[in-house]
Amino acid sequence: MPSENYKALAIDGGGTKCRLAMVSESSYEYVVSGSANACADFNGTVGSILSGVEQLAEHLAISPQTVISQPAYIGLAGVVDAEIAEQLRLALPFSQMIIEDDRRSALRGAQGTDNGFIAHCGTGSFFAVQENGVQKFAGGWGPVLDDVASAYWVGRQALSLTLYAFDGLEKHSDMTDALLSKYGDTASVVGFASNASSADIAHIAQSVTQYAEQKDPNAINIMQQGASLINHRLLQLGWTDGAAICLTGGIGGQYQRFLPQIMQSAIVTAKGEPLDGAVALARQFQQGLST
Repeated sequence: MPSENYKALAIDGGGTKCRLAMVSESSYEYVVSGSANACADFNGTVGSILSGVEQLAEHLAISPQTVISQPAYIGLAGVVDAEIAEQLRLALPFSQMIIEDDRRSALRGAQGTDNGFIAHCGTGSFFAVQENGVQKFAGGWGPVLDDVASAYWVGRQALSLTLYAFDGLEKHSDMTDALLSKYGDTASVVGFASNASSADIAHIAQSVTQYAEQKDPNAINIMQQGASLINHRLLQLGWTDGAAICLTGGIGGQYQRFLPQIMQSAIVTAKGEPLDGAVALARQFQQGLST
């Protein structure tokens, strides 16, 4: 991608990774940096973006200044208000930028400009609907107060069930036995959960979905609870029979078989990833500047 064809910079950041893309008229090149949740770890988020700029420059054999000089669309987890957006604006080196949370880029990536709903379940979670160009969002308030059905939520539920099984309140299963064995004892489970990052706890979700495929009753119970929460949130946003649904994020697709059949029938394949949405919004931003 010759430097004269660069149009904009697109950044999509979440609790697990941050992707930075140099955008031309019809394509883009990207690199992956560290986690970027501005609310949970502001300094770490800035560090991931700056590191990504260096990686992107090296990948494309250009100067970091060339990357920095592009109009930048930045969609990040944890941008919960204008104050955090302004703090990021002051901390980042880009001269022209839009900074907002990562929900709009995820919705644009999944549905393009079509009408439809998304249930985005990655490290965190949120829900959205797009109808005739109007977008509405719900959730995305982080692991302490929200993130229902997210990978973090699944991991936390698995750890809680392990402790309840130890207490005799729930029955042990292969999943809870394995988790207790992994950490050694209940004190270590509590210690891990108390000190782990959201991404560390979210990583447990991979094991939960694997055990659910093996028909582990505790794992299935967690996935059923998560699917029930997704169902409830989509109905609250106005979902009706036949309206398209995209299940996005690292764990989103794992919920499909646990949703009501009427919703399963409405699930469509996402048109693209959140980064694709960020790229489209970056081009839109650049075009607005050039008119």
